[in-house]
Amino acid sequence: MDKQNYRNIFAELGKTDEEISARLKEIVNEFFYGEDRIYHTSGEDMGYLEDTGNHDARTEGMSYGMMMCVQLDMKEEFDRIWKWARTYMFLTDGPTKDYFAWSCATDGKKNAYGPAPDGEEFFAMALLFASHRWGDGEGIFEYSKHARDILSAMIHKGSGGREGAPMFNSDNHQILFVPGSPFTDPSYHLPHFYELFAQWAYEEDREFFAEAAKASREYLAKACHPVTGMNAEYAEFDGSPYSKPMPWSKERHDWFYSDAYRTAANIGLDWEWFGKDSGQRIACERLQYTLGVVNKDDPYVTYEIDGTRLDKPALHPIGILATTAQGALAVDGPLSADSTDPVKKLAAEWVLRFWNEPLRKGDRRYYDNCLYLFAFLALSGNYRIW
Repeated sequence: MDKQNYRNIFAELGKTDEEISARLKEIVNEFFYGEDRIYHTSGEDMGYLEDTGNHDARTEGMSYGMMMCVQLDMKEEFDRIWKWARTYMFLTDGPTKDYFAWSCATDGKKNAYGPAPDGEEFFAMALLFASHRWGDGEGIFEYSKHARDILSAMIHKGSGGREGAPMFNSDNHQILFVPGSPFTDPSYHLPHFYELFAQWAYEEDREFFAEAAKASREYLAKACHPVTGMNAEYAEFDGSPYSKPMPWSKERHDWFYSDAYRTAANIGLDWEWFGKDSGQRIACERLQYTLGVVNKDDPYVTYEIDGTRLDKPALHPIGILATTAQGALAVDGPLSADSTDPVKKLAAEWVLRFWNEPLRKGDRRYYDNCLYLFAFLALSGNYRIW
């Protein structure tokens, strides 16, 4: 249904359509069906994506898998993943009713009874795209209805007699780290999704999402450091790092680490889809410089958001590479490795570095390779509005 022309940065850098198609086919096969696959079938009609580092299935990965499948026209795999999520993850009572348990064992047993809002965001967007690309079916496969129900729960729980807490702050329109929490996660901010929710959610919810899109772009401009382009994993509503201790973890979350890498990718895709800038777009350019020039010899470590290097290797180095490369979408092209414009030249270098990097192997490959496949789709013009 979408008539937009999507930028193919690989083609800008001289890769042929044949090379790009062959490489994408190889990546998809390895991710879904190869020896190091993330996706597994379950029974006759279900499937799940495994977090290979934690050996569970998470709403993050399940919803990511659905988004990948709708972009790749893989309806069978999409339906399998969605049925697994609805069968094992969907919560049917209590304060989290109508959300999804963020983690389940690979046999479907719930590891938790609370949700992670990034999963709901991607579930809803993938379902709406599926409705537009393939048409609605019946029951759980009436994609558009279930998407709108998810979005309704995300903003209305806790009001109108609905038990529980919403996933958005009703005052500032910001997505929350967990329902009702007093802080956010910058990488959960998806203004490009909210723009579409403002068109396709239930009519009474559309104005809220239009405001959320605006609020998120303004928020990301504040959350990304004005020199380094880095953002914290978790952050206050004013964008400053959230440094308070977590009741469930002794780990820090006020640094540039793991979750935080996704922000540059989100900013790049938002610019590609909608071309709206509230000051957030330049963060991608700054991040590419911080990692690709200031820390060129060894960028894959942990940082304070001001760029101070810490004595801790990055847990997901391929994730850093993929998302920083995807941020090249925020740099107006065409790009060239021989460009006299240092910003375009550096963006081209990141994309070529990514092109030359294979998928990750080993136990920690799940998160890195999810971000890798999304980046390849985006940089080849195949991450589209449906």
